[in-house]
Amino acid sequence: MFVRAYLRASTQEQDATRARAALEAFAAERGLAVAAWYVENESGASLKRPELFRLLGDCKAGDVLLIEQVDRLSRLNDADWEALKREIGARGVRIVALDLPTSWQSIATADETTARIMAAVNGMLLDMLAAIARKDYTDRRRRQAEGIAKAKTEGVYKGRREDSERNAAIVSMLSKGMTWSSIQKATGCSRSTLSRLRERAANELSQS
Repeated sequence: MFVRAYLRASTQEQDATRARAALEAFAAERGLAVAAWYVENESGASLKRPELFRLLGDCKAGDVLLIEQVDRLSRLNDADWEALKREIGARGVRIVALDLPTSWQSIATADETTARIMAAVNGMLLDMLAAIARKDYTDRRRRQAEGIAKAKTEGVYKGRREDSERNAAIVSMLSKGMTWSSIQKATGCSRSTLSRLRERAANELSQS
């Protein structure tokens, strides 16, 4: 059994590694070592998470996917959550979340009957917590949209300010043929930002 820890934050401005100490402490208390860390800054409402699927690709049956909270794994809609669960189930991966104490027992349970019962209980609780995480996500998006609409009506909405200096540096790196991975490491930007800036630069070049 290998324990593989997954750390996620939604934006580049957030620290995805914030929970690392808590996961390390949890593993150490149980005499476990984290075999690998997978860190990314991507929305939990999207299945397009390269590091999560790299983790699953590295897993063998019986391995543990360790997370701080269920919402680090999923803020997905029903269809995408079911797709992710099928992928996890097909690989025989066990989810252990710090905010789901019943999942902790899956690490130490050897008895087959107990293990099956706990798997059923955890599956139900995971579904519930994933649904709550999705509701929190949609509620926040709704409130944000309402706030923007109100600000626009009042003529005070300015939108998010672009980091023009950073983006110019990214465009320069792209033009020099640097890999996306190296640019991400150097600037902390997301792949969606890279794609957007590459498309913008291509359009500007075609119009010049």
